[in-house]
Amino acid sequence: MTEHPTSHEGRQPLAARQQERTRPRQQDAAAAAAAAAIPSPAAAPNPGLGPAAVAEAQAATRREGDRLRFVGAATRRIARGIDLDEIVLGLCRASVPTFSDAILVYLRDPLPVGDERPVSPFVLRLRRSDRLRHTDEEGGEAGPESERLRPLLSDPTADLMPAAELCEVRAGGALAEVLRGVRPVFGDSAAARAALPELLGAGRPVPTGHRAILAPLRGRRRVIGAAVFVRSTERAAFEASDLLVAAQLATHTALGIDKAVLYGREAYIADELQRTMLPDSLPQPTGVRLASRYLPAAETARVGGDWYDAIPLPGSRVALVVGDVMGHSMTSAAIMGQLRTTAQTLAQLDLPPQEVLHHLDEQAQRLGSDRMATCLYAVYDPVAHRITIANAGHPPPVLLHLGGRAEVLRVPPGAPIRVGGVDFEAVELDAPAGATLLLYTDGLVESRLRDVWTGIEQLRERLAATAQLTGDDHSPPLEALCDDVLDMLGPGDRDDDIALLAARFDGIAPSDVAYWYLEPEDAAPGRARRLARRALARWGLEEMSDEVELLVSEVVTNAVRYAERPVTLRLLRTDILRCEVGDDSPQLPRQRRARETDEGGRGLFLVNRLARRWGATRLSTGKVVWFEMATRS
Repeated sequence: MTEHPTSHEGRQPLAARQQERTRPRQQDAAAAAAAAAIPSPAAAPNPGLGPAAVAEAQAATRREGDRLRFVGAATRRIARGIDLDEIVLGLCRASVPTFSDAILVYLRDPLPVGDERPVSPFVLRLRRSDRLRHTDEEGGEAGPESERLRPLLSDPTADLMPAAELCEVRAGGALAEVLRGVRPVFGDSAAARAALPELLGAGRPVPTGHRAILAPLRGRRRVIGAAVFVRSTERAAFEASDLLVAAQLATHTALGIDKAVLYGREAYIADELQRTMLPDSLPQPTGVRLASRYLPAAETARVGGDWYDAIPLPGSRVALVVGDVMGHSMTSAAIMGQLRTTAQTLAQLDLPPQEVLHHLDEQAQRLGSDRMATCLYAVYDPVAHRITIANAGHPPPVLLHLGGRAEVLRVPPGAPIRVGGVDFEAVELDAPAGATLLLYTDGLVESRLRDVWTGIEQLRERLAATAQLTGDDHSPPLEALCDDVLDMLGPGDRDDDIALLAARFDGIAPSDVAYWYLEPEDAAPGRARRLARRALARWGLEEMSDEVELLVSEVVTNAVRYAERPVTLRLLRTDILRCEVGDDSPQLPRQRRARETDEGGRGLFLVNRLARRWGATRLSTGKVVWFEMATRS
């Protein structure tokens, strides 16, 4: 390679170019150092001043520095508060005794939120009143412990500034004018002399001179309160510069209160949104007992998207659902509500569990949100003593057997909802009588301290240990079992909200079930009456025969009228008697008022009057009409 000589017209060597680039920075640094070496007018006294003037200037500089340090520390202390009480307390503790000997904090009652229209006249309520006690309990000098803040109104020796608890701010009044002006004013100003008696209450003493500052608290949109700073006669009065300090304290406090109120309202709405979307109470289906728990997340997370549900299905079956939407926000809670409503609608169509998850996945994609969700959907049949489970990325359920053995069920994991393009699988498992199925969300088994599989194993061991306490022949009480499961949560384990659904399988014995097929012909109602009478006689329920035969005849007659395929009739005896009639017509029956000239139309009226409960459910293959009657045995 040929080297070219360096010239003024050519490129400079690398070292020269680096030196050229660093020269401006070096010049800037030298200039900054030179500027720092020149004393400022406040820091360096004028050589022409005398010693007294120099000392006064230096003292003023120190006071200004102290004031700036105080404002910085006070605003940081106020900003640390999260809720309303913490912010007001931060203002009081930052002000007393450093800035004032006493402080009164008044806030609007109720506090306005967001864009709420102001109400006039409004009320100010004394939120907090603190003062400095200068002597301890024995009358000695104040020490560190005796200089703690004391509530002014609860202290019988507090004569520095007594105040009323409530104050109504009248439009056009002196107090309203001061609050509208926003700027703090001294207590001896003309505006404050008229406003303080209105705020503190008529007939109460008002500080004189520059020993009180009335500072309005203005949020982002309107005045939300007022603060009164007071100094005793044993201390120097306020100066003009202290008005700026009071303004700073009032501004930061008001903005913090605005933020706290908005955050509190948002958290309240989100929490109520989620709770209203969870079931108020669980149903009581035949052959299974249910219990549930829901714990919200820690305050830092607040609202999540966990839900659970139990949905009665035709044939005395029940769908058990638990799900979890990713994230902690109102959006998560709203998506949870939409998915729960969709699952309830799909369940009423009596679709297989894997089909329910498939339609949930499609619905989640139509919602257009980027939030994924996990869900586990199970259907329990108390007659067959079987349970069918499909999973969409959710932690597997745990089955606690009657003998105390707890096992984690092996179900296909599946993909979370909204992934799309993935088929869901269902497995059918035995559900023996006396066993307990536990469905839960990952907040129960996963945290910063443990992974999900470690948590699942701990849950399994906890269930087995609890079952051993009740013996091999008895299952632990369902409610107590749920409480014991939640007790496994330790410190730091509440990163997520928790939904828990427990199902105790009682089942229905085959001897308590009677099932028949009836051809859709005119003789079907009569045959249904005879079959029902025989079943009731076998169960020792002959005294119910007349009413049951009448209702069975009416429901079967209505089914035969529209059916093209055989009609099913099933009777189930538990603590109640349940009758179910199924046909292939999707049209649901409706109760109507029959006219005197009508020959029919009174069947459902009789069912409604004589049965304890009744209903109709549309299926993918038709419908089922059912009614229940209380047994007298």
